[in-house]
Amino acid sequence: MKLLYVDLEREWRGGQSQALLTLRGVRASGYAAELVAVGGCPLAQRAQAEGIPVHTVRPRARRFQTALLLRRLLAARRIEVIHANEPHALTAAWLAGAHRRVAVVASRRVAYPLQDNPLALARYRAARRILAISRFVERSVLTSGLPANQVELVYEGVEVPAQPSAEARAVARRRWKVADNEKLLGCVGYLLPEKGQQFLIPALQSLHGQWASCRLLLAGDGSCRTRLETLARELGLETAVIFAGLVEDVSQVYAALDVFVFPSLAEPLGTSLLAAMAYSLPVVAVASGGVPEYVEDRRSGLLVGQPDAGLIAAAVGRLLEDPEFAKHLGLAARETIRQRFSADIMVANTLHVYAQLCSPTTGS
Repeated sequence: MKLLYVDLEREWRGGQSQALLTLRGVRASGYAAELVAVGGCPLAQRAQAEGIPVHTVRPRARRFQTALLLRRLLAARRIEVIHANEPHALTAAWLAGAHRRVAVVASRRVAYPLQDNPLALARYRAARRILAISRFVERSVLTSGLPANQVELVYEGVEVPAQPSAEARAVARRRWKVADNEKLLGCVGYLLPEKGQQFLIPALQSLHGQWASCRLLLAGDGSCRTRLETLARELGLETAVIFAGLVEDVSQVYAALDVFVFPSLAEPLGTSLLAAMAYSLPVVAVASGGVPEYVEDRRSGLLVGQPDAGLIAAAVGRLLEDPEFAKHLGLAARETIRQRFSADIMVANTLHVYAQLCSPTTGS
């Protein structure tokens, strides 16, 4: 099987992490896989560093450039599957008429319904399979009117790392000047209104009534950073909240934390939360979007019914008061990832879809 994977995003986010994991896993399984991406973007750079063949386009008019490139590649070589990892890539594949020549697979990572216009829907109808990353996303695709046999659930996955050593944890905490006696909460993600970080700072203020040494690390950047920094100052928490910005080696964030908090308002799945669970961190998350599909309340984490500072503070406080309970949740969380949400499982499920589409008896 020959795979051509297409991703035209210019930033590094969860979808691009999944793209690299997929390419890496497909090639490790003995199949040929190449990438089409914007030149100089983080995904292209990381793929090239791993020896993955990359075809690049310029940022300007990238969809039309990619459509022309796909036509040339399809004419010049044998390609069996084109996987469009995001909407720009799917548009390019559709403009190239790729669906008339090979099986086109489209990933869907957002939970709002597909645009209700003929051109937008035509791109998705042309795909042989749409891979929804959660039941939550799957329902939104089906609500848009696409047939159930065109939509497949393939959960995203993360690598299950070795547990950080005491030395690695100490190094990570020193990076952000966190003392041994301080409890460190953390969240990884873009600083956007829908990500809910605005609830974490007042939650930290509530916790300071009992846990004065508790601090919060926000790893990520975005349009809400200035507003969040202002909120921290207004609440007298400017030294308790660490704005780490974009962290290249995000494993150091997880190694430094005591509790991971995930206040997203309606997350399609949440790869940073999956990663925190893989690190055996006890997690507190809002029970919305795709999160309840893998966080089982009081078994693999604590869920709160809505994004509310008081509810989040109460849940975090319970973990801080009962370290054994927190450790139990963290170990159960890691096992959940190992059994259902590892990168290896994601790759295997994706390969299964590819194989079905390439089979002469089941590909239609």
